Amino acid sequence: MDSTSPANVDAYIAQFPPGVQERLQALRAAIREAAPDAAEKISYRMPTFYLHGNLVHFAAFKDHISLFPGPSGVEAFAHRLTDYKTSKGTIQFPYDKPLPLELVKEIVRYRADENRRAAEARKKKK
Repeated sequence: MDSTSPANVDAYIAQFPPGVQERLQALRAAIREAAPDAAEKISYRMPTFYLHGNLVHFAAFKDHISLFPGPSGVEAFAHRLTDYKTSKGTIQFPYDKPLPLELVKEIVRYRADENRRAAEARKKKK
């Protein structure tokens, strides 16, 4: 991966080997299915889905793909993420395990609901 920001999500995915590209595309499709209203963009040099704010980011690394649903997304599903390395706002999916796409969809739907509620609350304050 070079240090310049890719032009779009397709360009980001294209820079990886075919096996990694397949996993990234599967993750992207799962996120898209769970949040069809979200827009794709590059943010922090990573693919990002945006819905009333950043929804989730994802990125490929040497040994894993990370999903970045933020701290709330990790905390809400911590009991189901025990097979994965997590940190405050990140979940690592190693290449030697299948991607848990149904779990990813649940996390994304949770984050989408959270972002929608926050957007409604902001509207009511105005």
